[in-house]
Amino acid sequence: MDLALDTPQPFMKRLSVFDWLFAVALALGAGYAFNRYGGYMDSYDKGVLIAIVPVLAWLGWTWKPIRTLVAVSFGLALAAVYFYRGDLGRMEQAFFLKFMISSQAAIMWMCALYALATIAYWAGLLGKSAFAAKTGTALTWSAAAMGLIGLLVRWYESYLISPDVGHIPISNLYEVFVLFTLITALLYLYYENRYQQRSVGAFVLLVITAAVGFILWYTFDRQAHEIQPLVPALQSWWMKIHVPANFIGYGAFSIAAMIGVAWILSNKGIMASRLPSPDVLDDMMYKCIAIGFAFFTIATILGAMWAAEAWGGYWSWDPKETWALIVWLNYAAWLHLRLVKGLRGKVLAWWAVVGLLVTTFAFLGVNMFLSGLHSYGEL
Repeated sequence: MDLALDTPQPFMKRLSVFDWLFAVALALGAGYAFNRYGGYMDSYDKGVLIAIVPVLAWLGWTWKPIRTLVAVSFGLALAAVYFYRGDLGRMEQAFFLKFMISSQAAIMWMCALYALATIAYWAGLLGKSAFAAKTGTALTWSAAAMGLIGLLVRWYESYLISPDVGHIPISNLYEVFVLFTLITALLYLYYENRYQQRSVGAFVLLVITAAVGFILWYTFDRQAHEIQPLVPALQSWWMKIHVPANFIGYGAFSIAAMIGVAWILSNKGIMASRLPSPDVLDDMMYKCIAIGFAFFTIATILGAMWAAEAWGGYWSWDPKETWALIVWLNYAAWLHLRLVKGLRGKVLAWWAVVGLLVTTFAFLGVNMFLSGLHSYGEL
């Protein structure tokens, strides 16, 4: 009898009234977006909009903090739509647009909050301060919210320029770096919550802050924040699914590399008492690479299908494709050694760190030093 009482209820029966209200709110929001902007959407856009509702509902049911992120980000993005009132010129007239929730203002707030989060996490790690570490978590959530607001509002702003210019904001290095910080932060926050370990945040926020540094340089030196029309090669619905899948992989690989750094330092006796045990770090690193590998595989397949449609062939050994294959083989070998050979510890930690260098070259180095069919993404 006791065993029957201890048996957990089916997942759907464990959902509360608030869980269902969250799902209903998502459905109403999608309905509003469909009603107001459906005329700008093709069949694939409408399919993605419909699919987002159950995906976000499931995330909100299984990971409660995401509900607050969605509510705040989408709420403020809608507020920006209201303040614009169909006129991009109001960016300089409305106080909240100019200083808070226009796309560029939100992204600048995002950059500042990530920098503060990095300081807070390191203060928590070095000073063994639970308060500072919790502050780092709160600042990271706030930065992620501002990044999501920035992308959502930028999407709307592109249509205010012209319906022909309007596009999802994942088309150039500026936009995908914002996407990278958002995805990496959310993946890290998920693992932080799952393992109840904040000390690794000091390392993970370093790679996010490095991306922030690039965003700031790219903004002020190259004026890359200006919204530009899509180049012909990117005018495809494939971009809307290929790019996010790719960056989930990049984000997960980046987190794994920084966990690898933490493992190496802990193994050398540096901050060992402040960091999780090597076994916990090893497990976190494995799960990050596993999820990153899964999404990077999906992205590579989607990229091949996009290439077949755009260029008439699934694979052309373009430098970007070749280096994507190198990245894939690198992490396939890492997972093989861990899962089949049972390897753990130092070798895999160093491998994860070096893997980030390989991935960074595949993402940025190819654009900077090599040319090919993907040259539209150069610096």
